Amino acid sequence: MAFMRFFCTLWMLLWLGCGPSAVDSPALSQERVDYRLYPYAQAVVEFNPGPESGFGQELFPEIVLGPPQGFGPAQGSVDVLSLGVAGEIILDFFPREMIDGEGADFAVFENVFWPGNDSSNPWKELAEISVSDDGENWHTFTCVQENSIIGEWPGCAGWRPTHSYTPQTESLDPDMSGGDLFDLAELGLTHARYVKIQDLGQGGAAPSAGFDLDAVGLIHFEELTD
Repeated sequence: MAFMRFFCTLWMLLWLGCGPSAVDSPALSQERVDYRLYPYAQAVVEFNPGPESGFGQELFPEIVLGPPQGFGPAQGSVDVLSLGVAGEIILDFFPREMIDGEGADFAVFENVFWPGNDSSNPWKELAEISVSDDGENWHTFTCVQENSIIGEWPGCAGWRPTHSYTPQTESLDPDMSGGDLFDLAELGLTHARYVKIQDLGQGGAAPSAGFDLDAVGLIHFEELTD
């Protein structure tokens, strides 16, 4: 599915008049910012790619650190790292950690888009999200893969588009950023420093099978001293 979406995204970029130079690399034409200044993932602790992965690895780890490079529901970004089938990645937010606030506390960004501008049928790839305070003991959100609500998969990542927006050094605004939203209160937690993302797909074609990770950002957080 990721393989098909990748070529569909390329087709849309060409159709919009971007030309071949716009898709020569996963980074596209957007300039990378200094991710250390922004409340997004700061380091990769561990990456266990699954079968048929590989897309984006030439820019790893920076490709999953800092803000996302989304384009909204009209087209998915190719500035992503494909995890592969059942692939898994662990991210660290130090020198920050997420804290429980009002509403969602962090957002996970994939390259979801809406074919035909139909929000009820997004081009999605789902992943399971877990958080930890120490990197050893994990708490997992319940991902409802059965589509009980049309166009929504509660507790999962990989079904809400990432909007095109200007990142701020303050906490991100989910109304502006889009992405899949998660609330620590659902797990009974008050804070967490690490996020683990595991692809839930059953197959795909190389090199872009599995969940395509763009970024993870913090909505409610505090600075750590050590």
